[in-house]
Amino acid sequence: MTITHASPADLAALCAVEAACFPPAEAADEHTLRERLAVFPDHFWLLWEHGRLLSFVNGMATDEPDLRDQMYTDAALHRPDGRWQMIFGVDTIPARRREGLAGRLLRRVIEDTRAHGRRGLVLTCKQALTPYYAGFGFVNEGVSGSAHGGAVWYAMRLTL
Repeated sequence: MTITHASPADLAALCAVEAACFPPAEAADEHTLRERLAVFPDHFWLLWEHGRLLSFVNGMATDEPDLRDQMYTDAALHRPDGRWQMIFGVDTIPARRREGLAGRLLRRVIEDTRAHGRRGLVLTCKQALTPYYAGFGFVNEGVSGSAHGGAVWYAMRLTL
C-alpha cells in the first residue's frame, strides 16, 4: 500500500470512493472535488493498493479555527500557510473498512500537519464516530454549527 497526494487524474477514483462513503446530501460532488484538486491537491492523502484507491482524507488549511459549511464548497477559502488543517472527509470503501486504512491515513495527516507547523486539525463527524477520532487525540467540542447535508455533526479538534 502506498500513500500519495492527489492530482487531477485521480478525480474519477475520488468521486467513486466519495459516492460509496457518503449519502448524496453529504458527499462532495464531481465539481466540488475538481475545484478542491485544482486548489489544494497536496491536502488530499490517498491510500492505494495495486492501483486501486481504497481510502482518502481531504481538507483545506485556513487561519479560521472552526470548520464552516462554506469551506466544503468554496476552495478559494484555502490558505496554504493556514494555522489549522480542516478535514472534510475520511473515506474508506465499505468493503475495506475496519482494517486500519483510515487510521493509517489519519496518522499521516497528523504527522504532515505537525511538520508544516500548523496549530492543529479540525473535523466534524457524527456522534457514533466521536470515540474513534478521540483515539487519535481529537477532543469533542460538542455539536457543531454545521448543517452540512442536513445531519447533526460534532466538532472535533486536535491541537498540536
